[in-house]
Amino acid sequence: MYKESPKIHLIEEVLKVDDAATLNEIETLLKKSKKVKAHKKSIYDFVGVLSDIEAGKMKKAITESCEIINDDDWK
Repeated sequence: MYKESPKIHLIEEVLKVDDAATLNEIETLLKKSKKVKAHKKSIYDFVGVLSDIEAGKMKKAITESCEIINDDDWK
């Protein structure tokens, strides 16, 4: 996290700027810093998220629930 003291110092320095071109550059820089590039999710982003035990429980739950066939659901 950014400490408060450098932020205040930076604000003080910006307040001293009189040149419009410099202010425009600062504004442009701040706008660029706010832009967040959308990250396309990949299956590889989730590798290692689950422990072996959690993955085993999930696999067991899926297997058990997918093996149940209710003939009345097809009517």
